[in-house]
Amino acid sequence: MFSPSPEEHCAPTKEPVKYGELVVLGYNGSLPNGDRGRRKSRFALYKRLKANGVKPSTVHVISTPQASKAISCKGQHSISYTLSRNQTVVVEYTHDKDTDMFQVGRSTESPIDFVVTDTISGSQNNDETQITQSTISRFACRIVCDRNAPYTARIFAAGFDSSKNIFLGEKAAKWKNPDGHMDGLTTNGVLVMHPKGGFTEESRPGVWREISVCGDVYTLRETRSAQQRGKLVENETNVLQDGSLIDLCGATLLWRTADGLFHTPTQKHIEALRQEINAARPQCPVGLNTLAFPSINRKEVVEEKQPWAYLSCGHVHGYHNWGHRSDTEANERECPMCRTIGPYVPLWLGCEAGFYVDAGPPTYAFTPCGHVCSEKSAKYWSQIPLPHGTHAFHAACPFCATQLSGDQNCIKLIFQGPVD
Repeated sequence: MFSPSPEEHCAPTKEPVKYGELVVLGYNGSLPNGDRGRRKSRFALYKRLKANGVKPSTVHVISTPQASKAISCKGQHSISYTLSRNQTVVVEYTHDKDTDMFQVGRSTESPIDFVVTDTISGSQNNDETQITQSTISRFACRIVCDRNAPYTARIFAAGFDSSKNIFLGEKAAKWKNPDGHMDGLTTNGVLVMHPKGGFTEESRPGVWREISVCGDVYTLRETRSAQQRGKLVENETNVLQDGSLIDLCGATLLWRTADGLFHTPTQKHIEALRQEINAARPQCPVGLNTLAFPSINRKEVVEEKQPWAYLSCGHVHGYHNWGHRSDTEANERECPMCRTIGPYVPLWLGCEAGFYVDAGPPTYAFTPCGHVCSEKSAKYWSQIPLPHGTHAFHAACPFCATQLSGDQNCIKLIFQGPVD
């Protein structure tokens, strides 16, 4: 498990309260070049030694930039809404002893607890692949957790910068609510989807919504950065639940509650499943050589015994060079077992335990990437529409972010046991 930094422990004598974990979609257990400091593929939120939450207090309506700057320099948290060149509303925030605040964004400045960078689909997620223009906000969102049971976690768009300020400029979508309080949206928005029925094998996708700076829920804008906000959804809240997805326009995060993680398979469980499937000595039905999933530590290197599969039929083989057809694409082969033509790829075990909805054996593969997990987990992720670009949605493999394809987005694998 991932341990908190020493200053996050709320008491040295007992286990700290864990609020939950954020897991970045598209990574199979760690960042490609390893997790480093605040930049990693998952982040555990623990009860802090001292509360650092804030809540709105005084509202100032200001007509000069100098006055606005004077308020924002007072050392208190504040949110500034620029309405015009000569009118700004500044909302001061005061300390809240009952909440802990955690901030997520692209910035590596100290107010950001969890540094998130753009996820590149497929296996090219490495430091050499530079994003020319990131769409993730430097201070993207904040998660506020109640320090008392049941430790409710809420999400808000935008995070406070190093000066403890959030600035919504003239071009940002902002408005005054009927009750008088100001609110707004960030440039590319923070989208949230709560699955129907929690994060279980019975879950169904919910509806993607946008979260405002003050935590209200809105229908999506026409495009990601449109000036016009969506409609207020009054019967939904910004409370995160097990399995909630948070999209920051460039990276999607999965929220797992502490209770949800308690019922989720662990890394050890996935390793046991790997050993179990290898112990059954699956064979290549043509070459008759024994196949084995490589160890979790070697998940980037194709090994000699690695299982390969035809993704149109699911037959599992060892690697071989036959079956090429001149009338098909380079990666398309004819399965020697059933003559079905389709992609032929190495199989990789899904190692990120947070993405599993159950502890079933790894019997299904996502198409076209070949990541393998339990049937219920594969079917769950195959039906989840994830935001892509500024207004598209498509299902993607949670382990590598590759867009899914094929009839079902995943396929049942057909292993052949040993002949002896």
